[in-house]
Amino acid sequence: MRVARLHGVGDVRIADEARPSPIEGESLVRVTAVGLCGSDLHWFTDGGIGDAQLTHPLVLGHEFAGVIQGGPDDGRRVAVDPALPCGVCEQCLEGNRNLCPSVRFAGHGANDGGLREYVGWPTALLYPVPDSLSDADAAMLEPLGVALHAHDLGELQAGATVAVIGCGPIGLCLVQLARAAGASHVVAIEPLAHRRAAAAAMGAHVVLDAGADDIHTALAEATGGRGVDVAFEVAGTDVAVGYAVEAARPGGRVILVGIPGDDSTTFPASVARRKGLTLKLSRRMKEAYPRTTRLVSSGVIDVASVVTHTLPLEKAGEAFRAASDRVGLKIIVSPSR
Repeated sequence: MRVARLHGVGDVRIADEARPSPIEGESLVRVTAVGLCGSDLHWFTDGGIGDAQLTHPLVLGHEFAGVIQGGPDDGRRVAVDPALPCGVCEQCLEGNRNLCPSVRFAGHGANDGGLREYVGWPTALLYPVPDSLSDADAAMLEPLGVALHAHDLGELQAGATVAVIGCGPIGLCLVQLARAAGASHVVAIEPLAHRRAAAAAMGAHVVLDAGADDIHTALAEATGGRGVDVAFEVAGTDVAVGYAVEAARPGGRVILVGIPGDDSTTFPASVARRKGLTLKLSRRMKEAYPRTTRLVSSGVIDVASVVTHTLPLEKAGEAFRAASDRVGLKIIVSPSR
């Protein structure tokens, strides 16, 4: 089978490897679509993410979907949950599998991900998807799940006001989720023009240019001087965190979703303290696939419009470079058809 492995910073190589043989409890999955995530880009551009560093050639990709090959579920189209928690630690037993300290995760550390034609994966972590969803839609259920978990942490009430800072794919999903939950006013902040246009198309009431000289004045005007109930930071930069703290009203909530490149985050502490803000950090997701599948299949959330480019596995390096340059929105790689 064909595999794309990251050998070093910016060095993705295509090679032939043996097809995996599933062990007990696993199914063989022919991978049809893999989304490139911002965390994948940390591996591609920095050679690691946080305290995890590239120590051997790694198959990236944790947003993926495919078709089960063989066994009782042969031919079933599935979305793949990339997280393999231990299931027995305190966090797992409390229902916080995303916080499992010994979790293994596709495309991270020593665990190969989805950028290959076939994977062997635990059958219990393969979620059926209806035929109304495309392969790319099915792969998008994972980033939508990340957005959904962050949205849950925000505890939005009907009529709430919201800011989304950073309108990449997860930010755009958050814009839609906020509108679907009954937010009365959604402000989106984004430096790239094509992503601002996407945020407006997906329901943001006000879209601001993060690079504008008058952004602080514009932000105050957009929130009516009151601030928003919940601010989602989805960019992974200190500037974005600062905007989130600035946008939130006194007593409001700030949800940090973005992953900083240098593994540190700073924010205006005096402003956050005086406002008495609640800051929450969002990590991946919990049991989201049944909910995300229903949201997409019912038409409540549009993930198809978030996908702007699809490339074959042989062009995985080109796909990573395009994603790193912030071309379009979500870039999908198709290892097999």
